[in-house]
Amino acid sequence: MLELLTRAGSLPFSVALALMLMFALLQIVGAGDFLGGDADLDAHGGLHAHGGLDAGLLSVLGIGRVPFLMWLMLLLTVFGLVGISAQELLLSLTGRTWSAWLVAPAVGLAALPITGALSRGLGRIIPQDETTAIDVSQLVGREAEILVGTAMAGNPARGRVFDHYGQAHNVMVEPDIADQRFVQGEKVLLVRRDGDLFKAIARGDHYLPRLD
Repeated sequence: MLELLTRAGSLPFSVALALMLMFALLQIVGAGDFLGGDADLDAHGGLHAHGGLDAGLLSVLGIGRVPFLMWLMLLLTVFGLVGISAQELLLSLTGRTWSAWLVAPAVGLAALPITGALSRGLGRIIPQDETTAIDVSQLVGREAEILVGTAMAGNPARGRVFDHYGQAHNVMVEPDIADQRFVQGEKVLLVRRDGDLFKAIARGDHYLPRLD
C-alpha cells in the first residue's frame, strides 16, 4: 500500500488523501469550524445559488447537500482513490504509470460528479438544519419575540423571528415609534427594515408603517 502512495505519478492523489485525513482529525478534535466546517453563503449553514444554471451546477456537484467540509473531504477521498486506482490500471495495461499532469485533470473531472452523487445520498440520510436562503427583507410583516434586552429608540434589542419556511432568524429590533419600548418576552410586529435593524411596533398598535 505504501508503494502505491509514494509512486511519482500518485503524488497528487496521495496528497489529497493526506489532506482528507488531516481534516478528519481536525473534526475529531473540534477544530473543523475554523476551516469552514459550517461554511455558508447565506449565514444559515448552506451554500446556495439563485440562478437556474448555477443552482443546477451546484446540485450536480452536491454542494449544499452536506456541510462544506464534509463535501470537501468526500471530494479529496474520491480524487485520491480514483487517481491511485487509475494509475494502477495504467501500470497493469502499459507497464508504467503515467504523468500526474495528464492523469490528475481527468481524475478531477471524474471525481466531481461522483462526489455530487455521494453528497446527495448522504444529504438524504444525515439530519441537517433547514438551509433555505431568503432575502431578510421578507421578514418585514412577521411577528418577532424580544429575546435579550429592552428595545428603545436608539437602543435595539435582540429578537427572534420565523420566516415562512419555519426557520428562525435572530435580528436586532428597535421601536418604530419613538416613545415605545419592548421588554424581553414581548411579541412585536416588524414593519420595516433600516439597514441592519428592523423597526417594530407593538402588536396592538393600529399603525401604518412608513415606507421611507
